[in-house]
Order: sequence, then structure tokens, then C-alpha cells
Amino acid sequence: MERVTVVGGGLAGSEAAWTLARLGVPVRLYEMRPKKMTPAHSTGGLAEIVCSNSLGGEGPTNAKGLLQAEMRRAGSLIMEAAFRARVPAGGALAVDREEFSQYITERLVQHPLVEVVREEVVEIPKGITILATGPLTSDALAEAIRGRFGDHFLAYYDAASPIVLYESIDLSKCFRAGRYAQEADYLNCPLTEEEYRRFYEALLEAERHTPHAWENLQYFEACVPVEELARRGYQTLLFGPMKPVGLKDPRTGKEPFAVVQLRQEDKEGRMWSLVGFQTGLKWPEQKRLIQMIPGLENAEIVRYGVMHRNTYLNAPRLLEATLEFKGQGGLFAAGVLAGVEGYLESAATGFLAGLNAARRARGLPPVVPPEESLLGGLVRFLATANPENFQPMNANWGLVPPVEGRMGKREKREAMYRRGLLAFARWLQALEPSLPGARPLAPEPQGA
Repeated sequence: MERVTVVGGGLAGSEAAWTLARLGVPVRLYEMRPKKMTPAHSTGGLAEIVCSNSLGGEGPTNAKGLLQAEMRRAGSLIMEAAFRARVPAGGALAVDREEFSQYITERLVQHPLVEVVREEVVEIPKGITILATGPLTSDALAEAIRGRFGDHFLAYYDAASPIVLYESIDLSKCFRAGRYAQEADYLNCPLTEEEYRRFYEALLEAERHTPHAWENLQYFEACVPVEELARRGYQTLLFGPMKPVGLKDPRTGKEPFAVVQLRQEDKEGRMWSLVGFQTGLKWPEQKRLIQMIPGLENAEIVRYGVMHRNTYLNAPRLLEATLEFKGQGGLFAAGVLAGVEGYLESAATGFLAGLNAARRARGLPPVVPPEESLLGGLVRFLATANPENFQPMNANWGLVPPVEGRMGKREKREAMYRRGLLAFARWLQALEPSLPGARPLAPEPQGA
């Protein structure tokens, strides 16, 4: 059987390679790290997480919860690793970065049908290929793609949040709580109106990353740096990452004027990240601002926020809903390069690209999940969105058809969850025996 090439060892490429191997198709997985590093990565591990350590909210009222459930049904390696490496995060699925990457790397390296090659790919490989090079596609490969398909790239900035050492946090000034009485998995640093005003003014004055001449300064709205949010107005942060709604300080019984939340990054709870504080500020400025936050006056920063360029395709111009390039049978894209935003979404498109590449290798046509499923809705959006104003998309309920009938918001979303997961499960079942091992890796809600 023809060997399939996967370029890129991030979450999308790792899931694609795993899917191919599960289907009995030999795969060569190229990852240029650690031979050639990127501005954001720090290791050579496969599926290394560099931004938030969260794969999104769980449960039947959350769109990402539906996509997680679909991926579990499909036998996803990413979801398997996430459950093994998860850390407390309230209603979200967050992971220990190091354990998560290590588990995925070991599973792929040890698989007899997977060959991991540590080299940079500078040309589009011949034969059946999945391009999953992520937001930091190398300049050489980007030029090769541009040379074949024209100038259909868009670029935007992405940023990661700082991480502080738990033992350096002054817990007497913080309180544990989740919004609206959720599990108390977050540390909350409350600010008075005067403290917020001083922080806001300092943020506006802070020295920011200076883009290179070749970088197009365009932010994706789901990952806007905190300093850019501040520039949009005094109230913006109060309705964004510093919103106090649903958080009562047990010492006062009231909501603070503003709050900075910290989320556990590792299983031991030694490292905590500032939620929603992705930033491209220079490191001395980050330290100065963080230490203005009550409880973080002596915070030891173990990883500063970083900003880097993201590269992605104008998906509606170039891709089918199968994630295959239009008019290019056997060439697929997955992950951020394909026009999705988020780790979970990247992994999900990696699964579909891997499935369809395997079908091509077997002489079968590529397939698309049902429109009621989150993955089906997501890839249909990529193929049909307005190409004149295309931006990367993450999982949300607007991607799937609404349910009929009068019901509350929660009931409607639960109904959409059940309908979507059932449709996805039936679709997987219809693909058998072409998808061996597709089964749930965790219990599903009753009726799913």
C-alpha cells in the first residue's frame, strides 16, 4: 500500500498520522524540530502545546464538548492523551503540557507503521500528502505552497500567556473559585477600581513587540493580546479576561471591580497561567505589570508570554470540505494551516485528513461527517465561508443547524449535542470496516 506523507508533528499532524496507522496505512511523519526550532516551541516533542493548555469546555452544553465527544468516539490519540494528562480546570479540559506531548510522542514513535523523520520539508511532497505544518509553517514550505496555489495566504499574530510559580503567589490576597459556583479550580486575584485604573494605564504605556517588516499585524479575535484589548477602551478588559461576573470574593461576599484568574498548568499545581493574558509585551514590561496585580507582587515568572506569526490558507478558495485541495486529488491540509483555530479543532481536522488520506490510499473517495456534527459543520464552514473576509474558525454552535421546537438555551444546546453525537456515531459505524478501532474512550452522557 502507498505510504502517506504527513508534514508537521503538531496536534493535527500527530492525529493524522495516528489515524492512518490505525487504518493500516504506513505513514512518514515529518517534524523539523528539534533540528530547526520555531519562535514559539521549546522542545522537539510531538504535539507540543505552546499557547493555552486548555482543549476547551466540556459537557453537553458546550460546542467544544461535542467536538471532544466526537473525537473520543473516533478513537483520537489526542483525546486519549488529554485524559491521561489532564489537570483541574473547572469545566474545561486542560492538560499537563509535558506529559501530554510525551505520551503522544511515545505512541507514535513506537507504532510499527509510523516513521518519524526529523527534517524540514521545503517542497510539497509527491504522492498522498497531508500538510499540517501549523501556524509557524517554515518560510521555505510556505513559498512552495504559494508557488503552486498563488498568494492565498493570510497571516495574523498569536500570543501565549505568562506562567508563574505557585509558591510565589501571595494566597492571602487571592481566593479560589469558579464562575457561577463551578468547581473552585481557579485562583482569583481581585482588584479595586483604583488598582484596575493603575494597571490599565500602565498596560497602555507598556513597550510592545515590534513586528518585522514582513509581518502583517492582524489579530485573530479569539487570541487578541491583552495590551491590544486595552487599546480598545477602558471597559474592554472588564468585559473580557478581567471580568468579575460570577466570582464572589468570600472575604467580602461581593464581586470585585475586576479580577485576574490563574489556571493550573501542571498536575502538581506548581505552575499557573494568567487566563486570557496572552501578550506580546517585552519581558521586563510583563514582569512589571504582573507584579502590579494583587497577590502577584513577588510572582516568579517561569514562562513569559510570547507572540508569533500564524500562517493559514484561505480555505474557501483552496479546500473542499474533505480537507482536500481543490483539483489536487491526494493533497490535504489540516490544523491551523487549513483555517481552524484551537488545539481541539486542529486535532479534529487531523483526524479527518488522516481518514480521507487513508481512503485515497485504498482507492476510496473522501468523506465528510454529517452536518449535525461539530466536525462536519466546521469543515463545511471552511469550504463555504466568504473568501473575501476569511478568518480562522473554532468550534461553536453556529456551525451546526439549530434544533426545532421551543426550549430554553441550555435544553436546546443539550439537544444539539445529543443529535450531533448520534449522527457522528452512525456515520462512523457506516464507515466500518474502513475505520477499525473507532470507539468511545470515555463514557458518554445518557442518550448520546
